[in-house]
Parts: sequence; structure tokens; C-alpha cells
Amino acid sequence: MKRLLAALIGAFALAPAAATPPPLSVVYVHAGHVIEPSTGQMLDNQLIRVTDGYVTAVEPWHEPPQGANVVDWSRQWVLPGLIDCHVHLADFLQTSDPAEPLKHSAEETAYAGARNARATLEAGFTTVHDVGSYRANGNIELRNAINRGDVVGPRINAVGGYITVPGGGGEVTGLPAGMVVPPEMRMGVAKTPAEVHRKVNVMLDLGADSIKLIATGAVLTEGTEPGQIELDGPSVLAAVQTARARGSWVTSHAHGAQGIMQAIIAGSRGIEHASLIDDAGIILAKNQGTYLDMDVYNGDYIAEVGRRDGWSANILRKNDETTEAQRQAFAKAVKAGVKLPFGTDAGVFPHGLNARQFKYMVKYGMTPLQAIQSATTVAAEFLMWNKRVGSLTPGHWGDMIAVGSSPLEDISVLERVEHVMKGGVVVR
Repeated sequence: MKRLLAALIGAFALAPAAATPPPLSVVYVHAGHVIEPSTGQMLDNQLIRVTDGYVTAVEPWHEPPQGANVVDWSRQWVLPGLIDCHVHLADFLQTSDPAEPLKHSAEETAYAGARNARATLEAGFTTVHDVGSYRANGNIELRNAINRGDVVGPRINAVGGYITVPGGGGEVTGLPAGMVVPPEMRMGVAKTPAEVHRKVNVMLDLGADSIKLIATGAVLTEGTEPGQIELDGPSVLAAVQTARARGSWVTSHAHGAQGIMQAIIAGSRGIEHASLIDDAGIILAKNQGTYLDMDVYNGDYIAEVGRRDGWSANILRKNDETTEAQRQAFAKAVKAGVKLPFGTDAGVFPHGLNARQFKYMVKYGMTPLQAIQSATTVAAEFLMWNKRVGSLTPGHWGDMIAVGSSPLEDISVLERVEHVMKGGVVVR
């Protein structure tokens, strides 16, 4: 008995003190200027306290406790981490070869996704909406790897694979005779509302946060036309209802005016591209509170690089037919007060260049503050993550960037981010 008692006492003595909580991780950021997009205020010489990854105070600068971990951004303008609501991290870049997605193994694609994620984060985008990868679980597994700490990258709201009709805008098309697309790249293909219902459940079972529909043809997919409806109204409605029943939501790739109207009426939370939206569609989006995620930079990249690198004449034609129309529609949507989150279609152009879009948004009607809000508060609301990202007020993640001059005076400074913090950890 004495030996047993001694052993028990020894075991308790060696056991960790589980009842004692670990010390808090506290970081103090000395910010020369803070732009808070939720209020539109700019505050000078501020202290931002980040505790265990979350902002716990923003107040006039005072000396932190002796020995504190201080990040000196006293010469910079500090904003919340930026959000891009339309990226494709877990695939290779668009090229002139329609078979490009089939020429890389799943493993190679995963490594490329990790590289793309790091480039995106280091460019100041601490949160993204990854709206599709050809391998349906590609963006989901990338999100999981980042969340585990295996890979450095932004917070990801992942959709899995595209819900698309056979041969539609979410398929790999234009292939040489005899080349077959593997089943793993066709997991979201559906013909009927019942099949759409089933495929939405497949994506959510894989772990998707939200759902992406290809409601109309696509600029970059051979054999489809942007103005052509592909998923009909009942199919979009089936997706919306299925996602809602499981606590999720739907965004719809839609270029054509009729397809956009149909998706809005069916309850799609967002419209990706919205290139050919008409005045009635803009009014409907405003009245319904639908978000229009319009990639107004992307057309210039496609036109320049596509012509240089020999992309197909069909793709270049479709890009020419949609680019200026989209920008004029964007200007109208700004005036109408439509919700316009920041979304670029990064993955068509190289990841890390996302901020090039800001000056286009300002050129076509936004103030610099509105453009910043589109990539912070508005984007966060679209993703339904506004309680955690898009702001530097207490309770939000300690995600922030620092730039060398005021983006309210020159929005292009956001293309030259100097420092990035995610969850209280400086990553650049």
C-alpha cells in the first residue's frame, strides 16, 4: 500500500498542471495611422492590442508593459487584412492550352496551391473566397492544411468543385480527341434539379463552406457563351434550398442578363462576374440585397497576355465582348448602391497581383474608401464572416496590413503592401 501511495504521489507530481491556463499571447502594434473601414475613420498614433490572435483594444498610443512584444508600424498606414471574394488557389494558371488542368497530378497541383496561398497572403489578402477548383476537394484540402498550420496562407471560404451542366462553363473542354477528363474533375456535373440537389450535398459532405454554381457560359471555357443560360431556374433554386437547409449559401457565376436575373430570383447570395447585367438586373440586385462580385481588372490581363501567348480567338473575342460592358455596369451598380465585394478571379492572372483591381474600381466610380470597404467590410458581410474579419475593432481576428502612404489618397499603394499580420503573427 505504501508503494502504491508513493507511486500515485509521484505521478501527480510529474503530471502537468492542467488546471493552470497557458499564458496569453499578447502583441502590441504601434500604428502610425489606422483606417477603420466599418466607420470610415482614420486614427493617428494608435495602439492595437492583439490577444491570442484577436483584437482586444484599439486606443491612443501609450507605452505597453515593459518587455511586451511590440510591432513597430509607427510610420505606416494600417488597415484590416484584405479579402478577395473570387480566387482559384488550388489550380494552375490559365494558359493557351485547354488541357492544362489535366497535365498536372493532384500532388503537383497541391504544391502549386500552397505556393499560390503564400503569395496571396503576402500580398495582404488574409481572407479569400476560393470559388472552385477542378479537383473538387482541392481548395477544401488547401483550407484544411492552412488551418492546421501545415501551409502558410489566408483564411479560405472554400466551395469545392463547380456545380455545372455537362460541357458547361465549369468543365474542362476543348480537349484533343481521345483525351478524357477524369471523374474527380467532374464531381459537380449535373443535368437536373434533382442531380443539382445531390451534387450540392456531395460538396458540403466534402467540407465546402459555400457553393458555386455555373449558371451561364464562361469567357474562358471553350464551347460556351457568356450570355447563354446553362443551369435553369429550378436547378439554381434546388441548389439554394439545399445549401440553406444545411446552413450554407450559394453564389452563381453568371455573365448574361437573363441568367443573372434568374439566379437573383432563385435566391443566389452573390453573382460572380455579372458582365452583361442590364438596368433591370441592377435594380433587382439592389432590391434583393444580392452581392455583385465583378472582376473589373481581369479583362485587361486576358487581352494583353492572351494575345501575347496565343490564347484561342474565341476566348479573346468573348473577353472583348464582356470587359467594357462589365465596367460600365459596375459604374452603374456603384451609383445604384448595390453591394459590391472585392473579387478578382485571381488564378486567371498570377496570385499576389490581386490589388491591381483597386485602381479600376476607383476609375469606374468608387471612392478610395469605398474600394477599401469592398475588400473588407462588404466582402466580410458577403462571406457571413463579418464578426471575425474585415475590421480592426475588438473581437475580430488580428489580421492587418501596413502600407507606406495613405490609400485614401492613392489607392494603388495597396499594390505595395509592406507588412502583413494574420491572427497576431507577422507573416511579412
